This record gives sequence, C-alpha cells and structure tokens, in this order.
Amino acid sequence: MEWDDAQARAALRALFDAAVAAADPRKVLAAHLPDKPRGRCIVAGGGKSAAVMAAALEEAWPDVALTGTVVTRYGHAVPTRRIEVIEASHPVPDANSEFGARRLLERVQGLRADDLVLALISGGGSALLALPAPGLTLADKQAINRALLASGATITEMNTVRKHLSGIKGGRLAAAAAPARVVTLAISDVPGDDAAVIASGPTVPDPSTFADARALVARYGIEPPRRVAARLAEDADETPKPGELPDGEFRLIATPMMALAKVAEVARGFGVTPMILGDALEGEARELGTVMAGIARSVRAHGQPLAAPALLLSGGETTVTIGRGPAGRGGRNTEFLLGLAVALGGAPGIWAAAGDTDGIDGTEDAAGAVVAPDTVARARAVGLDARRLLDGHDSYTLFDKLGDLIRTGPTLTNVNDVRMVLIG
Repeated sequence: MEWDDAQARAALRALFDAAVAAADPRKVLAAHLPDKPRGRCIVAGGGKSAAVMAAALEEAWPDVALTGTVVTRYGHAVPTRRIEVIEASHPVPDANSEFGARRLLERVQGLRADDLVLALISGGGSALLALPAPGLTLADKQAINRALLASGATITEMNTVRKHLSGIKGGRLAAAAAPARVVTLAISDVPGDDAAVIASGPTVPDPSTFADARALVARYGIEPPRRVAARLAEDADETPKPGELPDGEFRLIATPMMALAKVAEVARGFGVTPMILGDALEGEARELGTVMAGIARSVRAHGQPLAAPALLLSGGETTVTIGRGPAGRGGRNTEFLLGLAVALGGAPGIWAAAGDTDGIDGTEDAAGAVVAPDTVARARAVGLDARRLLDGHDSYTLFDKLGDLIRTGPTLTNVNDVRMVLIG
C-alpha cells in the first residue's frame, strides 16, 4: 500500500508503545524469580523501574515475608505494601539519592548464608544510588556527574568514573550483603547488556580500575573537583574485582533487543519488513541521524539493503556533546531525529520516530518525537531554522512547536532508546 502521513504516524506510535510494553516489569518479572529462600528475603533496588519491580515482586510472592528498600526517580513511585520506596533525583543526584543508597546498605547488614537479597536494578540507578566514597561529598558527585553528562562520554565510560567515586556501586552492595545469596533481577538500558554497567553494577564485580577512571577524565578534558581528583589519584579502596565477591546470580528480565524484536513482530503485522540494525548503536546523535537518512534513501531508491515498505530499527545510547557554548533544549532522541530530518531534506515517503522507553528524553517531558517528509518545511513556515536549531542543540523547541513530540509520561521501565525509520 502507499503510506500516507496519518497512517505512518499511527504505525510509529503503535510500534513505540509495543517496545515499552515488552519491557513492562509487571508482565515479565515473575518468570525470572529464584526459588524462595529458607531464611529472610531482603529487597534492595535502584532505578527508574525499581518501584514497579518491587510491586510486581510483592504480587508474585504474597506468601514471602519481604522487607527492604528501593530508590526510584521522582514521579516513578507506585504503591507497595511491604517494600519501602524512596524517590530521588535523576540524572543529577540529590540528598535523597545519598539517603536511599545508605538505606540500602543498612538493609543488607548482618545477613546469614540462608538469607536472600533480591536486587532490583534498572537504568537510572547510577544517579539514584549516589553514596559518596570516603572523603567525598554529594556536591562533589553532583559536579562530576554534570561534567560527564555534558562531555560526550558513553554510558559505559561515565559509569566507570562513577563506580570509583561511590560507596555502593561496582559490587560494593553485594560485598556488604555477604554471606547472603544475592540474586539480581535487571532491566538493561546499556549497550551490550553489561551487568557491570547497568546502574553501575552494585551487585557484580567491577573489571575497571582507578587508572581507567583517570584516563577517561583526562580524555574528555574534565576538571574534577579537588576531592574527586585526589580520590582518583590514590589508587586505594579499589572496587571488588572478578573472583572477589561471593557467587551470585544476575538475571536479565528485559533488554533492548527484546524490545526491538517485539517491534519487528508488530511491524510485520502492518505489512512492513523490519531490519534490526543493532541494539547497541552509539556515537553522536546527530551524526547517527545523517547515517540513517542515507540508508533510508537507499531503501527508497534502490531497494537496498531491503525493499520498501520497510522499517529500520536500532537501539542503544547515543551522545550529545554540548561543548562550551550555550545549548537549547532537547535530548539525544530529538537531536538524532533533527539530524535525520535535515539530512533527508524533505525526501518523500520517509518517516521516523525515536524515543527513550522510560518516557524521558534527557531531562525533558517527552520521550522523543516524530519526523515526517515535511518536517523541515513546516518548521521554516513557522520561522524556525532546522539547521541552526540543530547546531544549538535545541531540537526540543522545534518538535514542540510543530506538535510532533511523543509524550507518554513515566513508563516505569527502561530498555534505552528505540529508533525507527519507516520507508513507505
């Protein structure tokens, strides 16, 4: 069929909603639970999905005496009966992030070998569990966090630094829980689903070192606060390394690839041929937009690498390097989309949508946006210069004025970004 604008937009929104639903903890958590413990069951969790994971656990185990605490982002709490929920700030931590992290460590003190710690971990946990290492303050962690977010560092690189400034990340929570058995249920939002990167790996060994953290700070030209620089220079109090923690289990209950596979399934039902390009695409968001525009043009003109109607799918976490100049509003998904729209230059028959499955692109109130063949032209008609806004990292402004933002509110899950390019 020949796609029109209304059909394309409706399909893209349905596909994005399918990705979110595929990672809903209320639907997937119960199937991954371990055997019930002989001793106590302590819940310790952090992330944007931590509260809804806790509620799903309570529903799945009504006969287990659950106690514990999880920390989630403001606005992401859900009612629980037995597990304490603390809300804190993301992406920059606040006092509740420190309080919540200390609370988790308190919960796992004095346990026995027949006790079970269920760690409920998801994206956002790095900021939400922000316990300063000895000699550091919360203000130190806030400053380095802001610098990392603006630097263009990947999530793996950012979390390498964070782990070496933390009293709970990089396996320290699991170390505190010994000798109890620790089973981690995780929703992955990182490229490669690396357990040591998701929420900065509070329950798993950390292969990175202080030297790695120092090298990253130098590579991105970050000037850390005095106390942070001093800690990184010490090489003391390393995070637990492989072989240094009691045996535990790490179970992925939802991942970016699971979400992309569901989107592909739904797309086939629309009569569209999907191609998953990968779940771990990284790099500058606007540059990835240019690359995807080139592939979409090839599909439209030559039927390569697949024939239209087609859907190009990708996941992963791109970066937006702000630099030293002023920046507008927007996240990596809207920056990707604006880069794509500019590169397409109004090419017919190509639509796109991208969004963060947690419902929040960067720090804004939208998950992402939709691009249509006339996006740049409609922007020009209302006095907006798409290329200038892209250069100023002001993509949110353009899509907001065009009415093309995707707003879902907090989805209570997080398998990172879903990027979709529909070629009719």
